[in-house]
Order: sequence, then structure tokens, then C-alpha cells
Amino acid sequence: MTYYLAFIISVVVSILFAPLYIKFARRVKFGQNILHYVTEHQTKQGTPTIGGVIFILPTILVSLIFAKSNLTITILCLAVFLAYAIVGFLDDFIKIKFKRNLGLKAYQKIIFQLLIAFFVAFFIYRNSFLVGQYLPFTFEKWDLKAFIIPFVIIVFLACTNSVNLTDGLDGLAGGISFIFFITIAFISVFYVKNLVGDFEVEYTLQMQNLNVICFSVAGSLLGFLFFNCFPAKIFMGDTGSLSLGALMACVCCMNGTSLYIPIIGMMFMVSSVSVILQVAYFKRTRKRIFLMAPFHHHLEQKGMYETKIVFIYILITMLIGTTILALLGII
Repeated sequence: MTYYLAFIISVVVSILFAPLYIKFARRVKFGQNILHYVTEHQTKQGTPTIGGVIFILPTILVSLIFAKSNLTITILCLAVFLAYAIVGFLDDFIKIKFKRNLGLKAYQKIIFQLLIAFFVAFFIYRNSFLVGQYLPFTFEKWDLKAFIIPFVIIVFLACTNSVNLTDGLDGLAGGISFIFFITIAFISVFYVKNLVGDFEVEYTLQMQNLNVICFSVAGSLLGFLFFNCFPAKIFMGDTGSLSLGALMACVCCMNGTSLYIPIIGMMFMVSSVSVILQVAYFKRTRKRIFLMAPFHHHLEQKGMYETKIVFIYILITMLIGTTILALLGII
């Protein structure tokens, strides 16, 4: 009931908040700048952005309302969520202020990301009950010991940049993220319900709080998608994409489900891998593998409609998620 209420209230709050923010964003001219060579999206020029606040604020509010007992891990996850949102906001604001598509420089964003990720990694390392990561489809945990520090940092960099790269079509990053958090929430609930006696009650309560966060952000994303699906009235911007990627990494590393990330988030991985391959191949041969990277833009260049691409990406993520839940015996 707690998870259900957190989800429903988050949906309602984000839906009520969105029109107010969109009106505010238009008034202060928080308009998106579109790259000149992305000709398919020129009609989106000036669409309000920094819309990540529509799901960030309800998630934080509802999570704090429904979280119970020791809030250390809950507050840390939400603080990381907010910290990455601030980094994304700075990036978005610079783009808007100077009317360009380049905000913070790459090395500046990486420095911020590394500092926050290292702090989380060190916290996990210092709390031995968080170090183990579940091997997918089992109750066995991989005890990473000190290696957990570089592991967590890599997970953070992969998640934040993959979600950021995927945020290029109306409803794409938000839709995949919605399915991702719902799936992770049910997997985490499954593991918490099946914990054996040698786990402390306090640990179980903190994991339940992480589940609340997952259901809250999923609900908030669903509300956001009412205004972000095609044709989008608001974009999440780096404010939203960086914070979503960070929350994915933080929650999954904390509850031990991080090894599920590349499986459930396969379509996020497609975006990042396609960019890596494109850049590496171009530097080596001065030729391109794809017409445009990330891969969803390649599909656009091939003539596929934006709505069809988004549908396929979300459908694949949904099929992967439901397959995992079925294999675990959750559904």
C-alpha cells in the first residue's frame, strides 16, 4: 500500500505541477536550442526545457513523506539525485543564456560527476552490507570488496551519460526510465521479501525506502510523460537526464541490483555504445558507421518516424523488464 500510494501521489503531483512550470518556463524564456543539422527537429526550437524539475521535486517530496526509520541512505540517494540535477541545470542554463547548444564543457561535467560518484562509492565501501551486488536471477551476491569504489564510479558515468545521450526524442528517455524504475522496484521488492534471517531489520527498512524512491520517481515520470510525449510541451533537459541516470546508478548500487542495469537499460546502452563506435570509427577511418549518432537519430535519418522509434525503444524495454520479472517468478 505504501508503494502504491507513493506511485499514485507522485503521478498526481507531477501532473498538477507540470502546467505551472511550463507556464513559468515560457515566461522566463527557458527555450531549447536545436542543433542546426538536426533538420527534423527544427520545429521544436524554443520548446520549454529544464523540465526535469517536474519529476525531480515530486520524487523528493513523496519519498521523504513515505520513507520510514533510518533515512541515511534515502537522503543520500535523494541528495545525489538533486546534485546531478544542479549540474544539469547549470549546463542547461548556460545553453539558454548564451543561446548555444554547448553548456558546461565535457571535462567540467565529468569532474562534477566523478566527485559525487566517488563520495557515493566510498560510502558504500564503508558500509559492508551494501558492497555485495546480486548476480542476476540469483540470490548470490558478488562481494566486490575495495573494487566496489571503481565499480560504482563506472556505473555512475555509464548511467548518467547513457540517459543523457538517449534524451533526444519526445518521451524517449522518460519512457524508458519509467519502465526501468518500475522493473527495478519490483526486483528490489522481491529480494527484500526473500531476505534470510541473517540480515538486520534496519537493512530491510532502508531497502524498502529505496523501493519507495523507485515507485515515486516512476510515478513522477509518468506524470511528466503526459507533457513530454510527442509533440512535447516540455523537455527534461540535462537537468532531468543527468539526475535520472544518477538516481538509477545510486539506487541500484545501494540495493545490490546494479548488474541488472545493462539488461533492463539495454536501450540506454544502445545510445552510448553507438556514439562510442561512431567516434572511434570516424577518428580511425574518417568515415561514419551511422548516418547520425546516437542510434535513434540514425533511425530518423533512415526515414523512421519519431513516434515509432520511441514506441520500439519502450516496447523492447518493457519486454525485457517483464521477461526478467517472469524469470524471477514475480509475475
